[in-house]
Amino acid sequence: MNVRAQRGAALLLVLWLVILLVGIISVFALGARTENLEGRTLARSAAARYAAEAGIEVAAYHLQNPDGDARWVPDGRSVEFNWGGERLRVRVVDESAKVDLNIASPELLSGLMQALGVDFERSRQLAGAIADWRDGDDLLNAEGGAEDPQYAAAKLPYGAKDRPFETLSELRLVLGMDPALFEKMRPYVTLYSGLARPSPAYAGKPVLQALGLNEDQVAQAIGQREGTAVGGGVPITAQGSGTYSISSRATRPDGTRVQIQAAIRVGGGGGFGQLYLPLSWRVGETD
Repeated sequence: MNVRAQRGAALLLVLWLVILLVGIISVFALGARTENLEGRTLARSAAARYAAEAGIEVAAYHLQNPDGDARWVPDGRSVEFNWGGERLRVRVVDESAKVDLNIASPELLSGLMQALGVDFERSRQLAGAIADWRDGDDLLNAEGGAEDPQYAAAKLPYGAKDRPFETLSELRLVLGMDPALFEKMRPYVTLYSGLARPSPAYAGKPVLQALGLNEDQVAQAIGQREGTAVGGGVPITAQGSGTYSISSRATRPDGTRVQIQAAIRVGGGGGFGQLYLPLSWRVGETD
């Protein structure tokens, strides 16, 4: 091979090596950039999550504030404030204001569903199915209900649980329930009140209607409640039950958002130095 050919082969080899090195560098650069973006996203999400957790802590503190004029009213109204550069929106509802799925009568459950727009026959059937899901026998509820044969006829791979509800999500599994109705019911049902009938002190409109209040009485009850400021002298007769559901949403200046849905019991029961005992805790998706 002559000198010119050797030089050409060497030049071609060098060019291939340069291309290979450029490719390797590009891959590393792309990987580094991707990891940097992922790290920044995780850092923003973590900061927003911690801010949302701070919202739960702030709410727990204000729910136990010995100064009645500063105590928060747990009726579902929104409280917005800044915390460490994050914008927080916190809502608190007393669990005693909700219908307890494990204790409420079929009539009360049916009334709640009717208040949410469900027709009488369907609400009656579903209320019976909820009662059959939680009771320990295999007898159909007088309202209609659903036991194992009805689930089998609907070609579902499970039957009635015949034990109390352990999570609200179980309500999705009850025969006749659909996602739209579940989402309508979720803000108004609980597993933590232990009450056969919810307290009207902080109850939402559908619950008040399910309790038998007419439109004028519902409007009066809500109007009186809304006349009380967030930290506005809660009457002794309307003190909170100590068990609350809290929604805390944190929004960063860059638009990152995290929402936490929690059920807590304040006061005794938590660990040393804790303001509350968590009963459920769900972190929403970040934006």
